[in-house]
Amino acid sequence: MSARRGRLVVLSGPSGVGKTTVGMLLAQRLGYAFLDTDITIQAREGRRLQEIIDTDGLATFGRIEERAILAVSVEAHVIATGGSVVYSEKAMRHLKSGAVVCHLDADPKYLQARIDNMDSRGIAMAPGQCLAVLYAERHQLYLKYADVSIDCSDLGPNKVVQR
Repeated sequence: MSARRGRLVVLSGPSGVGKTTVGMLLAQRLGYAFLDTDITIQAREGRRLQEIIDTDGLATFGRIEERAILAVSVEAHVIATGGSVVYSEKAMRHLKSGAVVCHLDADPKYLQARIDNMDSRGIAMAPGQCLAVLYAERHQLYLKYADVSIDCSDLGPNKVVQR
């Protein structure tokens, strides 16, 4: 993937797909800085994502996530977003303005195998909801905002960066 100097690259996609790992490698390759919005949220709130979701609920978490995204005003960055940011049209419009949005995708079975901490990872999902249903719910939203989509199921992080 190529990006002009001063542009943004936004990585979106489901939890467990490798947005943070790929984002750090891509930022290094492009000579950009790296920003993980989940880490930004945790730092601003002084709590882990899962604690915010468990204590305040999904709707409040969504508002917190949207505020964090709308506060992003950077250039020459690779930004890894949380998987639930696609629920906010306002946040996604903000990210798309001046950015290349790359959707990293993988089969839900692959994602399930990669995520060993479902109860503590901070995945914004309803109680009792399974990962496959969450994936189906969000998939079309990821595609709606994506400029490019890469299936990462059989690729290591360096191969994803090459694509």
